[in-house]
Amino acid sequence: MEGIRGMFEGTPWWVKWVAVPLLVVFVFGGVITSVLSALIGFLFKALLLVALVGGLIFVVKKFTGGGSKSSAGEW
Repeated sequence: MEGIRGMFEGTPWWVKWVAVPLLVVFVFGGVITSVLSALIGFLFKALLLVALVGGLIFVVKKFTGGGSKSSAGEW
């Protein structure tokens, strides 16, 4: 870690805080975009699955009488 600090020691602030992050985004931008896209896609599919399973349970209980008032207090 000391070698990295020594490398940036004589440079202006904008090199550390502007130029280097821009180079990282330029070089690894495709990888970052791919990872974020996959993560967002996975979260969307997980939420969609939860909504579909919840809707299915709701419809099944509604049509089979599982949600009737008489059985609401029973376990």
